[in-house]
Amino acid sequence: MKPKRVADSQVTISRLMEPGDANLLGNVHGGVLMKLIDEVGGIAAARHAQRPAVTVAIDSLTFILPIRVGYLVVLTARLTWVGRTSMEVEVYVEAENIFTAERVHTNSAYVVYVALDENGVPVEVPRLIAETEEQRQRMMEADLRQAQRLERKR
Repeated sequence: MKPKRVADSQVTISRLMEPGDANLLGNVHGGVLMKLIDEVGGIAAARHAQRPAVTVAIDSLTFILPIRVGYLVVLTARLTWVGRTSMEVEVYVEAENIFTAERVHTNSAYVVYVALDENGVPVEVPRLIAETEEQRQRMMEADLRQAQRLERKR
């Protein structure tokens, strides 16, 4: 199986936040953001594996700033770690004021997916190639998170 670069599966999606996405304060519901995070992360994982990928865990989800209705949410997902059948995806979320083009970082998440074959059985995925120092650093940090996940599982 041929290894893949981080850039090979990176995905960015954008969605305008509408009134139906908001809570009583006019901020976007955390659940709406969680769904979008899982969606873009799952796309990146499936692109890497070239197979369906299902969510195993949302390891970390940090809400830094609220997002208002009328803002464009831009979500970027990239793989940070690959095991035998599982993959960690970092999702970086920004809110953009479409009238000023100002963007702010609002959320970050680490989501773990597992690739499945046609019978729903976990299947091996390609190794991940880190091309830059930043990608190597992210991969080392992801190794530590994976070790913590395994420790918690015990």
